[in-house]
Amino acid sequence: MISGERQSDTGQWFESREGTRWWFDSGALSLDFAYTGSMGAQPGEPGHGWEQLVNTADLDDWLADRFTVTPSSERDLRDALTLRDALSHATLAAAMGRPLARRDIDVVNLYAATPDLPPRLDGGSRQAGRTRARAAQALATIARDGVAVFSGERAGRIRTCDGEDCALIYLDTSRAGSRRWCSMQRCGNRHKVRQHRARQKAQARS
Repeated sequence: MISGERQSDTGQWFESREGTRWWFDSGALSLDFAYTGSMGAQPGEPGHGWEQLVNTADLDDWLADRFTVTPSSERDLRDALTLRDALSHATLAAAMGRPLARRDIDVVNLYAATPDLPPRLDGGSRQAGRTRARAAQALATIARDGVAVFSGERAGRIRTCDGEDCALIYLDTSRAGSRRWCSMQRCGNRHKVRQHRARQKAQARS
């Protein structure tokens, strides 16, 4: 994974070992956060060995692309990794149609129950509350997004990319619920190339 200019409210730049760079929009803040790690990827699978949150500076960089918060502490980093593990496990379970583990539900609920980032309306003459929120509040916001993602109708829209060699998971936010690929730039384009080559071979044989 690498950093770069953001293209939307959710999503982040990924880079394969071969150097291919693409924008992966998971469809949800909580899933984006889950993908700061390997998300259960096994050796040889996309994402194995990925780790974006090695230290507090890494956490600060990731949060800064999405929130305005004060620098994180070592405790914030430990909390972030604990929450991320629970979100990752929940994402994998939901994608496979399995019930979420109680321990993961408990962790997400625990962080979601703490104070999150309050909405703000710009242009006022008075400062309400802290000038900059804490990293812990950002984690609470991420956890609350997870609650929304893994409950109700949205839970049924957590899907795995249709790519033959891809296991990336996303929340399908399309109106028709017809999203198939982690990224049209990556797996969607590969599918088109395979179809084109198959048609060429069929025409050559006819």
